[in-house]
Formats: sequence, C-alpha cells, structure tokens
Amino acid sequence: MFKNTRRLALPLAAAVGASILTGLSAQAQMKTLIVAEPVHGTGYLPLYVAIKNGYFTAEGLDVKILTIESGAGHTNAVLTKQAFAFIGGPEHNAFAKIKGAELRAVVNVVDRGNIYYVARKGMAPAPGQSMKDFFKGKSVAVSFFGGTPNSITRYYLKTWGLDDKKDVTLKEMSNGAILAAVKTGGAEIGVTTEPVLTRGVQQAIWDEPFLNVPKDLGPYAYSTLNIRLDSIQQEPATVAKFVKGVVAGLKATYAERDKALAIAKQEFPTMSLEDLKATLDRSFADEMWSRNGMISQEAWTTGEKVVLEAGILKKPVAFDEIIDMQFVKVLHAMAK
Repeated sequence: MFKNTRRLALPLAAAVGASILTGLSAQAQMKTLIVAEPVHGTGYLPLYVAIKNGYFTAEGLDVKILTIESGAGHTNAVLTKQAFAFIGGPEHNAFAKIKGAELRAVVNVVDRGNIYYVARKGMAPAPGQSMKDFFKGKSVAVSFFGGTPNSITRYYLKTWGLDDKKDVTLKEMSNGAILAAVKTGGAEIGVTTEPVLTRGVQQAIWDEPFLNVPKDLGPYAYSTLNIRLDSIQQEPATVAKFVKGVVAGLKATYAERDKALAIAKQEFPTMSLEDLKATLDRSFADEMWSRNGMISQEAWTTGEKVVLEAGILKKPVAFDEIIDMQFVKVLHAMAK
C-alpha cells in the first residue's frame, strides 16, 4: 500500500551536467514525503492548508497524506520508514524512546487537547453533578488504546477516582465509528473531535460538549509533526523545508480564515459550509492551533502528565529527548 504512494528520489550522478538538470521537469525534481495521520479531521487543517496553498511545493516537496485509523499505526509507519512524518502527540515519541527508538517532534500544529466529551441526547450531566458520579456505570465510545483521546480519557478517570475496567466500560473503536455508537445506544458518552462533533449536534445525536478539553487542560502538545531522529541527522535541509511549509500553513490559517474555510470544504465535501464554519469557529475560539509552530515546555509537561497518570507512559521522558525546536527557532530568528 505504501509503495504505491511514495516516489523514489531521482538518482543523479555527480557527473550529470547542468543542461540535463535544467531539462528535468519540476515534478520530477520534487521530493515526495508521506505524512501519516490517525484520522482525517479539521484539527489538522493547517497541514492541509500548507499543502493546498503550495507552501511545500515552493520548497520542492510533494507532501501526501495517508490516514491510518489505529492507535499506533501512524507512529509505526514512520518507524518502519513507510512515512516521513506522523501527526500526533509527542508522547508517541516517548513510548518509542523507552523501547529504544528515536523520534523527534519538530513543529507544533495542535496546541490544545483536541477532544470533547458529549453525552447521548437527553443524557447530559445534571446541574452540579460531579464527573465521577456521571461517568460511573456508563459506556464510553473512545478511540483505540494508544491514541491521545484514549490516554486523556484514562487520565480523567483516574483523576476522578474511577477504575477504567470496573467503573466504566471503555468501548475502543475507530474515530469514525464513535458517532454511530452513541446514535445507536452502544455508548452513552462519546469522546470526539471536529468535524464529527458538529455533525452529531446537527443530527441531534448529542448536545454541545459537557466537557471542553481544550479549555480544561490549556496548552497541550496534542498534535505535533514527528519524524525519525535519523531524518534530522541525514536530511536536515529536507526537515527545514518541511517545517517551513507547516509554519506557513499555521500562519495562513489564522490570517486568511475564509480561504482556510474553503480548503476545509475541499477536504470535507460532505459537510455543509454552515457546519464547517461552526466547526472552525469553535477551533479558533478554543485556540486550537499553534500560531508559530513552537512546542512549549508547558505543553509537553501537560501531555506527559496525562500519559503518566493514565499509566500508559511508564517513566518521565525529558523534553529534549523527544522534541527538537531547532528548525522552528531558525525560522523565528530569520523573521526578526
């Protein structure tokens, strides 16, 4: 599957003259990079904006998206060199570090915990009801173990004093199946994100979220772009161009919101423009995306705390062991 989506770099002998190089088409000189994502969602809009606006193309990169809906499939695609980067929480780099693999987050995209908790229509928490009392005994539809929404859910349960095996029923499934699970009564609570969140509201499957994680947890290294350490060591120029394209996408998403909405419509054609606008308005209001690509120490501290408390990360991992901001810092210095 991966082999069909990757283009091998064109080998050029040192003796090849400039006239031959000039004759090569621009497309033939492009370097293809695969980015693996765990779900195709509006949370990754700045990445799609960077692709559609040609920011990677301007750097000689042909960036393609591959969606792999499994807990660690996107990470494994990078570890096995079937993808250049994956978009997801840097805790995946920490998991890999403990097992002896070296991954690094090189640019931030989603700087808040991009999930929301919703209850099946008519089953929202009563006013003043504690989360412990509300969750106890209920079924929760959540993404697969190993994914960040799953980790955050286990973190909250532990914080509330609930056992994730005895006090609740975690029904782990693909992100796309969560809406159906709540709709059919297979789960009373859904852990979801946009655009599924707005779709569920519009279809009267659930009401507005009763728990807004972006606001509740604050700065959070939720979705960064992560690559192998050997890519930094062996292809620093490629990494620099890739990071530059991502940062340009972040800035354009904030600066040109109407254009970002139009690109979102291309990526999610089955959603009405009205629903997409509501989706993006929520993301902007919740300060979902990084504005400059930086990953702060605070953002990793929160992310690390979640996976440690949830029992998924077995020991602390330092910021510098899984996050490398050198390329973003160079861009900031050049902009001054």
